[in-house]
Amino acid sequence: MTPEPIDSPPSASQPTPQNARWRVRQPLLLALALLAGVLLGANPFRPSDQNPDLTARGYLKFKEILSYVDRDYVDSVNAEELSDYAISRMLERLDPHSVFIPAKQQQQASSFLQSDYDGIGVEFNLFRDTVTVVAPLSEGPAEQAGLQPGDRILTVNGQRVSGTHHTTEQVFGKLRGPRGSNVQLLLLRRGLPKPITVQVTRNRIPNASVDVAYMVDSQTGYIKVSRFASGTYDEFKSALGDLRRQGLTRLVLDLRGNPGGYLDRATKMADEFIGGTKKIVYTDGKGDQYDTQTFSRVVGEFEEGSLVVLVDEGSASAAEVLAGALQDHDRAVLVGRRTFGKGLVQQPIALNDGSELRLTIARYYTPSGRSIQKSYRGGLTEYEKDLQNRLRHGELFHADSIHFADSLKFRTAHGRTVYGGGGIMPDLFVPRDTSATSAYYTRLQSNNLIREYAVTYYQEHKEELAALRFEQFNQSFRVSETQLQQLVARAAHNGVAQDAPGLRRSTPLLRTQIKALIARSAYGKSAYFQVINQDDVEMQQALKAVQEPNNPVMLGLLEK
Repeated sequence: MTPEPIDSPPSASQPTPQNARWRVRQPLLLALALLAGVLLGANPFRPSDQNPDLTARGYLKFKEILSYVDRDYVDSVNAEELSDYAISRMLERLDPHSVFIPAKQQQQASSFLQSDYDGIGVEFNLFRDTVTVVAPLSEGPAEQAGLQPGDRILTVNGQRVSGTHHTTEQVFGKLRGPRGSNVQLLLLRRGLPKPITVQVTRNRIPNASVDVAYMVDSQTGYIKVSRFASGTYDEFKSALGDLRRQGLTRLVLDLRGNPGGYLDRATKMADEFIGGTKKIVYTDGKGDQYDTQTFSRVVGEFEEGSLVVLVDEGSASAAEVLAGALQDHDRAVLVGRRTFGKGLVQQPIALNDGSELRLTIARYYTPSGRSIQKSYRGGLTEYEKDLQNRLRHGELFHADSIHFADSLKFRTAHGRTVYGGGGIMPDLFVPRDTSATSAYYTRLQSNNLIREYAVTYYQEHKEELAALRFEQFNQSFRVSETQLQQLVARAAHNGVAQDAPGLRRSTPLLRTQIKALIARSAYGKSAYFQVINQDDVEMQQALKAVQEPNNPVMLGLLEK
């Protein structure tokens, strides 16, 4: 998130100079403060006015111990790594979301919130240590250079990347680079007798956070937002405007799995739905400098019309701010499962060596006064087990497994009861659908065999698929029993033993996955989501809610 700058709290009251103990301590405090100032030098950090002596002593103690370890420990040590480790463990004592990011990891961590990057624009997967193109980005450098789904990348600038146990991050590192620079790829393409060399000129590649936007029917639109990055609001506005021109009068907004990001992008999006001047979110920090309130203030693009928001246990932070504001103002029906429960605001602080501190400086609250942050009193390890505990307690499958204390009860604008203190509970609970999952399906997924089969199928039937529009493919294409057995045989050849009961259980899911992945290669990302959503239980519940706003269930939820 993007919070306000860090505030120094006001000075604590001090003893009077006449106090004898204060007269004794004063020279010591002055000496410690002077020494700390000399040691800290140009460091922008300054001890707080509340505990200057304790802060200075802690700093000196750490410096002294690190010096002894570096100088006298029996083995050679990396003092910088030890310091990074100590800082990380210290921050764990504060809360689960205050973190230290070393300089070498900072760029990768920040890329999550960037809306573009320099590279070639290609989606790939590692199939048994082979880098395989899933799809080049439309009109991107890779597509313009002729890369095709199914191409296997053998080398990048002469360095082998296939058959060498590279990680996805390592391959990304080789493909990305400054715009205008060239990268030479050695490709193995189906149907060609030998590898071919292709040169691609890197360019600026959009890193979209609005994954897809399309019309489900003549009135109903669907928009999926995967995170709140720097360009999310602009992407959303463009997508919503395009759907409005196609006749949109009702909308399903999908925030499932959205881990958050920039807070102001989420509040701007909320403003598109909430009319008038209404509170969207407020924050409360130490002192009052970080006590902010954000209100709706512009005439939004979709302030009227049926709105449903999909959420789940992966919806966190800024996604919860948006969902909570819409729920508190009775502007939308929330469908899915209880959200993650992150209600802390982090301040990103750039350090001198290129590393970054992301320090919690405030808590945020929904318009009704709810804190969404779940408890972290049990420490980081227990906090990280929360989603596992929800699964074990049955919460992901049964709404009555969730219990909130009466003290966490709040009211929406129309008087409906909502709860705080651990995520946002949706208005319409939808249990996780595991009816078609099996251990066999999980093994196929973890070995990338389903995606590999789909890409291979696309290669073998490229001309047939090109002759069909997506609408024709979507209506007529069915994954046959023969094709499923081909997948089973391929999997067995690659070490995943056949499992007939597991196959029977997972057949509906496998058919949907294979069809969606073929559509991804042949028609693009939007086609993939359209196929997936047709069999998605949560999506079907959302469509029922948004298309039938006058049914008794919805009227009960939104009753004034």
